[in-house]
Amino acid sequence: MGFNCGIVGLPNVGKSTLFNALTQTIAAQAANFPFCTIEPNTGRVAVPDKRLDKLVEIVKPKNVVPSQLEFVDIAGLVKGASKGEGLGNQFLANIREVDAIVHVLRCFDDANITHVEGSIDPIRDAEIVETELMLADLESLEKRLEQTIKKVRGNDKEAKIRLSVMEPIIEALKAGKPARSVMPNKEDKEALKEYKMLQLLTSKPVLYVCNVDEASAAKGNNFSNMVEDKAKKENARMVIISAEIESEVAQLANEKDKKEFLESLGLEETGLSKVIKEGYQLLGLETYFTAGPKEVHAWTFVKGSKAPQCAGIIHSDFERGFIRAETIAYDDFIKYGGEQACKEAGKVRSEGKDYVVQDGDLLNFLFNV
Repeated sequence: MGFNCGIVGLPNVGKSTLFNALTQTIAAQAANFPFCTIEPNTGRVAVPDKRLDKLVEIVKPKNVVPSQLEFVDIAGLVKGASKGEGLGNQFLANIREVDAIVHVLRCFDDANITHVEGSIDPIRDAEIVETELMLADLESLEKRLEQTIKKVRGNDKEAKIRLSVMEPIIEALKAGKPARSVMPNKEDKEALKEYKMLQLLTSKPVLYVCNVDEASAAKGNNFSNMVEDKAKKENARMVIISAEIESEVAQLANEKDKKEFLESLGLEETGLSKVIKEGYQLLGLETYFTAGPKEVHAWTFVKGSKAPQCAGIIHSDFERGFIRAETIAYDDFIKYGGEQACKEAGKVRSEGKDYVVQDGDLLNFLFNV
C-alpha cells in the first residue's frame, strides 16, 4: 500500500532543495532557473516514530523496518498551466497521481535567487497554483456535465448521484473555492464514491510549507505569518522550514552532530521531520507494528481500517484467509516489557474481523488459505 505527497510550487521556491534534503540524495537538480525539474523525482523516507525505537530496545531484533512515505518532486508551475503554458500539462498529469499536495511557498528574500513573479508574496504564489488547479478541475467537470445530465434524463441512478456531487463543486470552483470545500459527508458513501471517482486536483488535502531563511527557522517571519493565517481560514496545515538548513543537516552523518547543530539554531527537530509527520497525518494514516526476534516492522494503514484490511497490507493471503489477530496495545507492551510478559499479565487480546485497528497496536495475524 503506497502513499505519496507531491511537492509543488512556483519555480525557484525551494522545492527541489527540500526534496533533496528529504531523501538525502541529489536526485533532483536544484538550480536557479525555472523547470530544472523536468521529470518527477520520487523518494521514499522513513516516518520518525520514537515508539519504534522503544520496541527495538525491548525486542532486540536482527532487522528494523520503519513506516515510509513517498515524496514526488514535480516540475514548477507558472500562470497558464491549466492551458498548457510552461510544463503545465505535465504538471497537472503528475499532480493527479499523488494522494496529497505539499505546497512549498517562498518566504524569504534573496536578491541572488530570482522569483518568476519578480517579488516575494507567498499568498499570491499560493493563489497562482490554486487558481490553475481550479481552472483545470472546472474544465474537466464542464466537459463531463452534459453527458451526465443526459444520463440523468435517462433515469440513471449513479448519474443522479454524480450530478448532485458535481453541481456544488462547479459552483464552488466558479467562486474561487477548491473542490475539497464541498466534499460530501463521510456518511454518504455513494456520494463520496462518486466524489473520489471525479479525481479532481483540488480535492486533494494540502500542506503549506513555508521555506524561510535560516534566521526565521525557529519562529517564522512576516511571510510565514501570512501563510499561517491563510491555513487557519482554510482549516489546512502548515509548517515552517528552512530548506537550506535541512540541506546542511542532511549532510551530517552523526546524530549527535545533527542535534547540536539544530540546538544552536533554536530548533528541537528538523523541519523535514515536521513535514513527514504532517504529511502522514494529512493522509489520515496510522501505524501498527509486528515484532519478533527477526524483525520489528512498522506498517502504515488508513485510520479506521479493520484487522483483515491491515493484514492484507503484509500479504493478500493474510486478508483472504484471515482468522483472527492476536493484539497487544503499545502501552501495555512497553509497560510489561514484551510479548511473553503481556501474555502472563493477560494483556494479549484475540480480535476478529470487525476489530478496528488502533494506532500503535502490536499485531500477530493468524490466517488459513
